[in-house]
Amino acid sequence: MRDGITRADFSRMIAGAAALIRTQHAMLSQLDCASGDGDHGTTMLRAVERLETCFGAGSPEDLTACLREAGWSVLGVDGGASSSLLGTFFGGMADAPAGGVSIGARDLAAIFEAGLAAVRKQTKAQPGDKTLMDALVPAITALRAATDSGKSIIEALRDAASAARAGAEATRNLTARYGRAKFLGEKTRGHQDPGATSMSLLFEGFSNGLEESKGESGNA
Repeated sequence: MRDGITRADFSRMIAGAAALIRTQHAMLSQLDCASGDGDHGTTMLRAVERLETCFGAGSPEDLTACLREAGWSVLGVDGGASSSLLGTFFGGMADAPAGGVSIGARDLAAIFEAGLAAVRKQTKAQPGDKTLMDALVPAITALRAATDSGKSIIEALRDAASAARAGAEATRNLTARYGRAKFLGEKTRGHQDPGATSMSLLFEGFSNGLEESKGESGNA
């Protein structure tokens, strides 16, 4: 099978991410209760609903246009730093060339890297600070490494999802340095960061959605 994805494939990636957030939003809010106001799951629900709308029926056929629209839409969700950074991430993806009707693995990595670059302009947080960056940075690093080594898009997204999951799980042993949680200091240890966890779920959903779109469970 030709290793490339279309705007329709990307839509399935969004759908896969939304499906996971819907099943896990209560858990995300529970995690947020340890260091925030307990509404992270609700915020993520609203965010993925907007993402689905932006990639749904009647939305632009151009991937770049969809990503830009999605970014602005998620920025409009009242959810503090989480929705702001997530909206910035998707909007930033639009800064990378979409590569035509079908994009390859390296093009996809470049799109995600553009999203990360946009986020880095909005926050000084780095991996180790117990934020969504603990999942986002490893995911995109793994995605780039996989594509540069010649892996298929499906394999690369699996690697990205695995790296994001490991990064999110590692936040249990970290002390928060940003946001409201930083004021709790050592009390944040032992609790997995909700932002990193939701980012991990998004990448797992991207991987699931693409595999469903491709109609296969093996290598592409």
